[in-house]
Amino acid sequence: MTSLRTLVAIPAWNEAGSIADVIAKVREHRPDADILVVSDGSTDDTGDLAKAAGAIVVILPFNVGVGGAMRTAFLYAKREGYGAMVQVDADGQHDPADLDRVIEGLVEADVVVGTRFHPNSKYLVRGPRRWAMVLLSKSLSRMNRGTISDPTSGFRSAGPRAIDLFAVEYPADYLGDTVGSLSIAIRNGLVIHETPVTMYFRQAGRPSKNAIWSALYLGRAALAIIATTTRARRTPKADAA
Repeated sequence: MTSLRTLVAIPAWNEAGSIADVIAKVREHRPDADILVVSDGSTDDTGDLAKAAGAIVVILPFNVGVGGAMRTAFLYAKREGYGAMVQVDADGQHDPADLDRVIEGLVEADVVVGTRFHPNSKYLVRGPRRWAMVLLSKSLSRMNRGTISDPTSGFRSAGPRAIDLFAVEYPADYLGDTVGSLSIAIRNGLVIHETPVTMYFRQAGRPSKNAIWSALYLGRAALAIIATTTRARRTPKADAA
């Protein structure tokens, strides 16, 4: 079991319907960890309910998206000297019962991604979004030289090297917090592993983007990564001078 001081980071945007329950479940499974809720421009009672549930709360004055909220969390983790940070969604999609597995994987890796795609999973994604996710998975796995089957999973942990990197370089655009951060980690030589987790559909609130928008974004991201890897394989020409 890792002895790293651990922070559980929960980005939250208008999650008053689920935030207290998520905090209670995290505390049940990891009573040793501190819990940070980044209220991302919420206009409901998310921040107040998180404080009442015993979490540390950072309130952003306006909505900057999950990437911006997570960058705030990484800055906090680095400033306060945490050795491990794990992200948990505020809408109840992630099962805190898997926290041990996601955190303990940091013994052998810098980033551990919880994947919902494994033989015992009941989480289904179909249509264009699934196709784009498969394309992203193949592209990032090739860059990583190891399998990344769920590149858009936000249920993931970061060790000391990843916290240092993401505190200064973390994508703030939509889904950049998942796809883009993995690309950044690979380019900086971090070790990425996967572990199976259980995921559910959200308990409350609503997603920031619809399914069609997400599929289009994922497809564009996959093509951008393929273009990057193709350029990286080219052999530099010899200096003719």
